[in-house]
Amino acid sequence: MNEDYFELAGRKFKSRLIVGTGKYRDFAETRAAIEASGAEIVTVAVRRVNITDPNKENLLDYIDPKRYQILPNTAGCYTVEDAVRTCRLAREAGVGEMVKLEVIGDERTLFPDVPGTLEAARILVKEGFKVLPYITDDPVTCMRLAEIGCAAVMPLAAPIGSGMGIRNPYNLRIILEQAKVPIIVDAGVGTASDAAEAMELGCDALLINSAIAGAKAPIGMATAMRMAIEAGRMAYLAGRIEMKRYATASSPLNGLIR
Repeated sequence: MNEDYFELAGRKFKSRLIVGTGKYRDFAETRAAIEASGAEIVTVAVRRVNITDPNKENLLDYIDPKRYQILPNTAGCYTVEDAVRTCRLAREAGVGEMVKLEVIGDERTLFPDVPGTLEAARILVKEGFKVLPYITDDPVTCMRLAEIGCAAVMPLAAPIGSGMGIRNPYNLRIILEQAKVPIIVDAGVGTASDAAEAMELGCDALLINSAIAGAKAPIGMATAMRMAIEAGRMAYLAGRIEMKRYATASSPLNGLIR
């Protein structure tokens, strides 16, 4: 496990947990949860959290960009134009060129606008961005995004903030089988067992926000998510036993006393 690194956009990361920064009580709690999670990549909503105005309280005063990879995201963007503009703003602010792309198609479900996401991804990849798109768990769309040149693909497990866990492991298995870029589960994880399940399927990483920030004890949940992801990844590498219909004795049958 010490040599098991997560590679993303040309960089190696030890942690396979990416954490969000929304919904916490304050920036101090945000920082404490990030530290407990062991995450090395932290995503920030450019439109909702100040990271560009030095005259206002800044999230980056609590999260050291030298210690963490800051991943700006386009949460709250409902059009291709807004999403692309937000990514450009983040780059101009010096946050970087690796971005989490969200083009939301429906306000109630927060499901992504698939055609809009594909269009925005094409534009941003051509402009040199390292794009990580949030998308439905559709194998064909995930394949198309990889072909466009996205640095990773981020299929949802369930609706954002729902905590429902992985609703369609079968689609995820297909996505993983055909994957040419890292697959990062984004949205829907509710508790540590959901995170472990995603890792046991073979996903490269998870992005988690609501399940940690909305927990009764966010610091404790951040720790649980870190441990679950480590355990799930170790189980995946170790290889689970084949599922069988009938029992198989765990002790050898030869040499029995009759």
